[in-house]
Amino acid sequence: MTRSSKPRVVITGGGTAGHTNPGIAVAQSLVALGLPAGDIHFVGGRRGNEGTLVRQAGFTIDELAGRGIQRRLTPANLGAALSLVRGLAQGFGYVLRRRPRVVLCLGGYAAFAVSLAAVVLRVPVVVTEQNARASAVNRLIGRFAKVCALPFPDTDLPRGVVTGNPSLPAVVAAVTGADVASARAALDLPTDRVVVAVWSGSLGATRVNTAVRELAERWADRADVAIRHVVGRRDWERFRTAPEAVTAGALVYQLVEYEDRMPLVLVAADLAVCRSGASTVAEISIAGLPAVLVPLPHAPNDHQRANTAELVAARGAVVVEDAELTGERLAAELEPLIDNEDRRWAMARAAAAVARPGAAAAVARLVLEAGGLETAEPSGLDDESKGQSE
Repeated sequence: MTRSSKPRVVITGGGTAGHTNPGIAVAQSLVALGLPAGDIHFVGGRRGNEGTLVRQAGFTIDELAGRGIQRRLTPANLGAALSLVRGLAQGFGYVLRRRPRVVLCLGGYAAFAVSLAAVVLRVPVVVTEQNARASAVNRLIGRFAKVCALPFPDTDLPRGVVTGNPSLPAVVAAVTGADVASARAALDLPTDRVVVAVWSGSLGATRVNTAVRELAERWADRADVAIRHVVGRRDWERFRTAPEAVTAGALVYQLVEYEDRMPLVLVAADLAVCRSGASTVAEISIAGLPAVLVPLPHAPNDHQRANTAELVAARGAVVVEDAELTGERLAAELEPLIDNEDRRWAMARAAAAVARPGAAAAVARLVLEAGGLETAEPSGLDDESKGQSE
C-alpha cells in the first residue's frame, strides 16, 4: 500500500501483539465503514512487533526510536531515556508535518511521542485501552483525550465509553461462524470427548505447563477427555514429550509449541485454562468458552487480575492464583465441569453474555466522530456492533 503524505487517521502504539492487534482491528473496521485504507497510517516503535504485524495486515507504518523505561533504577534507563527523547522529536516532527485529523492512542511506550505531540498541537486524540487497568501512557494521554474507549465498565480513564477490547474481525468471524465438528476435525481432536484447551502466551508459562503436565498424568486413564496443550516456545524442549503414563493411557493429550490457529481452538474447546491477558479475555467471551483464568503475577497495576472481574462476576470463569496452580487444583476446578454438561453450558452462556464482538467497529466510530470524518458507511454493516457503546 502507498503511504499517504497526509493520512487522516494515525494509529500509534504497539510493542506487543496485545497493543498492536486491537489497532489493526480498528483500522480494518474503519475501512469497512468506508474510510480509504490509504487515509490510515500507523506509527510505532522499532523494537516491538508492530512493524511486522501492521505490514502483514496491509497498512503502512513508520517506526520511531525509543524503548520502555524499567520501573527500577538501572543503567539501562539512561539509554532508554535518550532513545525516548529522540522518539519524541520524531513524533512531534511527524504530527507537525502530516497534521492528521485524529490520532488513536493504543498505549505502550511506542504511543507516547505521537500522542503527546497530538495533544500539544491540538489534534484530537482517542485513547483505546485494552486492559481493565490503564497503562501509564494511556492514563497520561487520557487526561487530554477527546474520548477514551474502555474494555470494561470500571476501567480507570476519564471521558470513557465502554466499547470492549477490539478483536480482529477475522477472529470474530471465525469464532462466531465456525462449527465445533469442523474445528475439531481440523485440529485432529475427537468429537466425542470434553476438550480442554490450555495456552499462556507465545512464550508460555512454566507454572501453567507444570500444572497441566501433572493434570495429564492424573487423567491418564480418562477416555472422556482431550487436552490440547499449547506449551509456548520458552518451555518447549522441556515439555515437548508427554509422560510415559500418559502416552500409554486413554487420555488424548496434544502438545503444541505455538498455536497459529487460535480461532479453531476457541471453537473446538469446551473449557480453557489460560492467562487473563486482555485479548484472551475478550476472545473467550466472544467464543462463550468457560475458563480457569490464571492471572500473571506482578503484572503492572495487577491488570490481569482486574481483567477477570467482569467475566468472573458473570460466572463465566473462575480464577486460580498462580502460586496455587497445581495439577490437583486444576482437577478440582475442571472435573465438576467435565462431569456436568449443564454447568458447562451455564458458564458458556454467562461468558457470552459479557462479550462485545463489535468493539472494533465501536472504536472506529469514535475515531471518525472525533476527527470529524464522514464516510459512506455500507448499509447493514455490523449492526450488532452499533449497540456496543455504553
